[in-house]
Amino acid sequence: MQVQLKLFATLSDHLPAGTEGNVTTLELPEEETVAGALERTGIPAELIHLVILNGVYVPPGERPRRVVHPGDTLALWPPVAGG
Repeated sequence: MQVQLKLFATLSDHLPAGTEGNVTTLELPEEETVAGALERTGIPAELIHLVILNGVYVPPGERPRRVVHPGDTLALWPPVAGG
């Protein structure tokens, strides 16, 4: 199945070459979890802080149980500091 993957800030460095904007398509097996999808991105776990699935925050404890469906949008942000 295919889902949209949006990478923000420094995570956009992990987008495939030639990607325009911050969005790419991620191919996943049926019934994949958010945690499984994160692993398949190849992005080191310590670089991913916020995970948003279809506009809703997914806390770390729910990621192994939350299932991703075809057409979903998964958005990822790194840890950010402000000042």
